[in-house]
Amino acid sequence: MASEVPLRHSLLLRLLITSVLISLVSIGATAWLTVRGTTLALEQERGQVLADDATIQDTLEGFAAAHRNWTGVERTVLGLSRSTGRTITLTTRARQVIAASHRSAAERLPLNASAVIDPLHVAPSTDQGVGPAEQVSRIDPRAVGPYRLPAEERAKLRRLARKEVACLYDRTGVRAHIVEEASGRPAVRTPGTAGDFTQACASKDLFAPTPTEAAALAELTGLVRGCAERNDVRLPAPLTITVDFRVDGDDSARRSVVADDCVEEGRREQLAAHVAPAALLFVTGPPRAATAVFDLSSAGTLRVLATTGLVLAATIAVTGVIAIRLVRPLRALTRAARAPGGRHLRIPVTAKDETGYLAAALNDLSERRERTDEQRRVMVSDIAHELRTPLTNIRGWLDAAQDGLAEPDSALLTSLQEEAGLLQHIVDDLQVLAAADAGTLRLRPQELDLRTLIEQTVSAHRATAHAGRVETVVHVPDGLSVHADPVRLRQVLGNLLSNAIRHTPPNGRVTLGARRVAGAVAIEVKDTGSGIRQEDLPRVFDRFWRAEQSRSRRTGGSGLGLSIVGQLVRAHGGEVSVASRPHVETVFLVRLPC
Repeated sequence: MASEVPLRHSLLLRLLITSVLISLVSIGATAWLTVRGTTLALEQERGQVLADDATIQDTLEGFAAAHRNWTGVERTVLGLSRSTGRTITLTTRARQVIAASHRSAAERLPLNASAVIDPLHVAPSTDQGVGPAEQVSRIDPRAVGPYRLPAEERAKLRRLARKEVACLYDRTGVRAHIVEEASGRPAVRTPGTAGDFTQACASKDLFAPTPTEAAALAELTGLVRGCAERNDVRLPAPLTITVDFRVDGDDSARRSVVADDCVEEGRREQLAAHVAPAALLFVTGPPRAATAVFDLSSAGTLRVLATTGLVLAATIAVTGVIAIRLVRPLRALTRAARAPGGRHLRIPVTAKDETGYLAAALNDLSERRERTDEQRRVMVSDIAHELRTPLTNIRGWLDAAQDGLAEPDSALLTSLQEEAGLLQHIVDDLQVLAAADAGTLRLRPQELDLRTLIEQTVSAHRATAHAGRVETVVHVPDGLSVHADPVRLRQVLGNLLSNAIRHTPPNGRVTLGARRVAGAVAIEVKDTGSGIRQEDLPRVFDRFWRAEQSRSRRTGGSGLGLSIVGQLVRAHGGEVSVASRPHVETVFLVRLPC
């Protein structure tokens, strides 16, 4: 596994993305709640303002329809201002104040009026009045003037209406109700499905004009005829206008339209003296300090709490899932760390983030620890064997001399000295390796003439080479120098040369060469000996390893020489390698920086 975690698998990136997602969800939820709440508040406020303005206008139109002038309207204006919280000012068309809820507002009137209060010119509405004429009429149905019925006529018509209601219930089971119009005339209202049964109980007397209405309609008839004459339209004679202000018996479409317009015009002329004059209405905000536009109600507060709770629950859920995924491999790492010292527990690598890389690194560390422990056990066994052999020989000869079985002559002393020298050599090699492992191996580098150093090394081993009938050859150019510790570099070359001579058969050749390469000096030790098998090459520089696996030490050596070569070369900042073709050629290559 690579040493660097790819960005797409980085735990940091995942946590950042998670934080961003949670923040976006929180911001989005807060923004949505704010926008939604503010929108609802504005809509409610706007609807309330429109409803208040409509109430103000309708109330003042009703007052104008029921009064001949604006006297007494101040109380109505103040009541509307208190109930709606609005500032109300009523003026004549010349902007002379009639009534005002606040004196300061009356002094600073807006440029445009909010509405014109004129009961004879209102916008038609389906909820104004009850008859078909009022549905299209622009006269406020509350403006009745001379059509207002006295008490005795109202009582008579109400009795007729109650009889009609009772008749409908007895014949059809329909429950009708009585509605009193602004003039005091009662009207019977039935459900929409009962329209076919009303004619059976309808009373002509209920729809006949009362004396008061007849007098007013007679006046209206004259006004309508005058209007028709001005428009050059002939109306039927006699002209009859019903109590719902329809021209009876009109059979021409054009005459019907003109007649309806004339009835509307006649009614305005007839009612003009009975209603208050037109006035301008100004409705503005209150003069006091404005209140907050967005004030959360109980329902709004609950929505805030609910949304916050959902965001919190989502955050906890996402965090919990991520935490579980993070903790699971960490727990596996903890179990591996607490495992018994002699047990190798392999941690499953299930992720490609930092945790997965850590698990892989710990697996590698555990495997290296096992290999190191195994090497340590093998090394201790090898050291014990290497030391036991010369010690056994020394003790054996000493026991024999003590028991009188061997004479303590020069030959015995020479043999004991050789075994002691071997012991000293093994101990010295182990000290060098221990110092290299501990990082306490001291080097004293200096500029060295490489040809002179190699010739000195060859001279020291020439006797051994002659004894084995092995030819030694040196190929080093003059003037080739290297910056190194002379003692340690001679030890490196001596170990390589000794190893080559030891494994080269009689009449073989060992060649030492050196040359300059890019940024370094290359030293080669080449022999024509038995060589090393390809599968054994990776173990050449292991401690106590020999190409000959038996412990007879037929070729001599402790198995530490090449390990010391590797340590010393690395201490100089160089590298050593080996290539071999068995029974043909083996080459050890040392590269040292210049």
